[in-house]
Amino acid sequence: MPVAARETVAADAPHILVVDDDTRLRELLRRYLVGEGFRVTTAADAAEARQRLAGIAFDLIVLDVMMPGESGLELTEALRRTHDIPIVLLTARGAPEDRIAGFEHGADDYLAKPFEPRELLLRIRTILRRTAPTPGTAEGKVTLGEAVFDPERGTLTRGQETVRLTGGEAALLAALARRPGEVLTREEIAAALGQEDAGERAIDVQVTRLRRKIEPDPREPTFLQTVRGRGYVLRPR
Repeated sequence: MPVAARETVAADAPHILVVDDDTRLRELLRRYLVGEGFRVTTAADAAEARQRLAGIAFDLIVLDVMMPGESGLELTEALRRTHDIPIVLLTARGAPEDRIAGFEHGADDYLAKPFEPRELLLRIRTILRRTAPTPGTAEGKVTLGEAVFDPERGTLTRGQETVRLTGGEAALLAALARRPGEVLTREEIAAALGQEDAGERAIDVQVTRLRRKIEPDPREPTFLQTVRGRGYVLRPR
């Protein structure tokens, strides 16, 4: 893994938490990401990650799945109850069912080991770019029953309440909201999310998670509908 020499980064640079029990990999990732202009904090396991999260507002977590004690999947699922911070899972298991499990637990992306650090960097930048607040509402807000979604800001509100969306859920809803009433194939959705290798089942899992946030009855969706044999369509109303 190439390691850049720079160790000083801007105070307002995105802050990433790297969680991995492999000391060597953890340090290599820290130095590499710092060299690319990120602030980086590390943790050796889930317990230490929780301590870091209690005192610091991170922009993204890079999280190993296979760790002693609480696994990365378990930590991801727990964090999703209280945090919408983007999470990229790292794992030695790259089978489709493992990737699907990652999305089911609430991950925004999933990268199998061994990986090229440049690929991780690109995925991190893609996620941060699509989750960053954007001034203005050029694309227009979308009404979903009592809820209103702002594609540019990635925010969903219901009355005075803000509905918590993960970065992945906001990106998925934005991709659909920018083409309301138009059927998007799973391949088109994956491309919009930068997850071309995710697989159809992984997209289905993310749609299921999103429906829990926007549908009165996720089992009988009225807004995010399945078009059999074609894909998904968002029908605002």
